[in-house]
Amino acid sequence: MPSIANEHATDSVLAARADARAQSQLTSDYMPYRPPATSPFIPIGVDPDALTWAETVAPGGYTHKVLARGTRIRFDDPTGRACASVLLYNALETGERLNVADTVKIPWQAYLGAGHPLLSGEGRVLATVTVDTSGAHDAFCGTTTDATSLAKYGSAAPEGPAPSGRSRFLLAAAKHDLTARDLAPSISFFQGVHVEDDGELRFTGSAGAGTFVELVAELPLLVLVVNVPHPLDPSPDYAVGPLRIHAWSGDPTGPDDERFTATPEAHRAYLNSIDYSRARGL
Repeated sequence: MPSIANEHATDSVLAARADARAQSQLTSDYMPYRPPATSPFIPIGVDPDALTWAETVAPGGYTHKVLARGTRIRFDDPTGRACASVLLYNALETGERLNVADTVKIPWQAYLGAGHPLLSGEGRVLATVTVDTSGAHDAFCGTTTDATSLAKYGSAAPEGPAPSGRSRFLLAAAKHDLTARDLAPSISFFQGVHVEDDGELRFTGSAGAGTFVELVAELPLLVLVVNVPHPLDPSPDYAVGPLRIHAWSGDPTGPDDERFTATPEAHRAYLNSIDYSRARGL
């Protein structure tokens, strides 16, 4: 972001303060919007005053947020090139985190989509996919590592031209006193993978521009998000587009929702989440 100051703007404390305050008036294509109601991309039908998070994540960028139980989280892919790799944690006890194996086992479905519960290793539902207009997602491959990014792009440094997903997750995790040992396999939205009959993983790519996915938080959540190319993306370039995120207050999945009893296993997982929440006075 270019400075609006001249060469003498910071040659004194008062001038430096004035220059710093002037920078706060500048905007960027990629930024958090504070307050969230100032976002220029608020989804249709969402009350701006209910928003608790609004941000556009840059290509190669990352973000993180602690959200209340019942929060609705929407990811938008405006260009068809975003790849939202996501990790979820119980914000009250971060030792409880997304378990991809249970996430595909409990609903007996390996492909993420509307109605899919996202499970922790404690048998509780952390979040549920409520709306999905993309259908192109991945619960198999995780995100890129330094080794894969270095081999493909010649760089993997967090501040370089081609940061890996794992290096970005590490930065996001560090903001919450988490380390590499706390990074479990992630899921990805907007870039699909299909398992062939012979077991080979086939990259199916994006469903196109303008798709979105919504989740509801079934427990208080710590959400970590990175926006880097998918590990199986065949493009030789570091090609990834912006990712938009909005979140607003709402209610968790209840007994009247058809997802609550979609399978006996899912029913038990939702009951476990409710039991935990009640014990915590949530």
